Amino acid sequence: RLYGLHGVYSGEPLVGGDFEITIEVDFDDKGIEFDALSDTISYVALLDTVKKHMSVPTPLLQKLGKLILDDIYLHYPFIKAARLNILKLQAPIAAFQGRVGVSLNRVY
Repeated sequence: RLYGLHGVYSGEPLVGGDFEITIEVDFDDKGIEFDALSDTISYVALLDTVKKHMSVPTPLLQKLGKLILDDIYLHYPFIKAARLNILKLQAPIAAFQGRVGVSLNRVY
């Protein structure tokens, strides 16, 4: 869960809100022993990528997700697929309580 200034509705870019982001990344594990962090994808590096993009106000979650996935692939060009979910936890929708968001899926 991270805070961000994302949204197109009045006040969202000023007040911001909480978001829940999940990422799944697939890669081929053939011949990898997984003895060191360099053998795989760092969760910390993924989180740092998400934090970097969450700190830049972006009106549409779809664009935010695209930028995050582009950056992940730039750093890990060996990945085969990636899935990203971004949920806005307090959406400013009249008479609605709940989460809304987007999912992006990529196959490389």
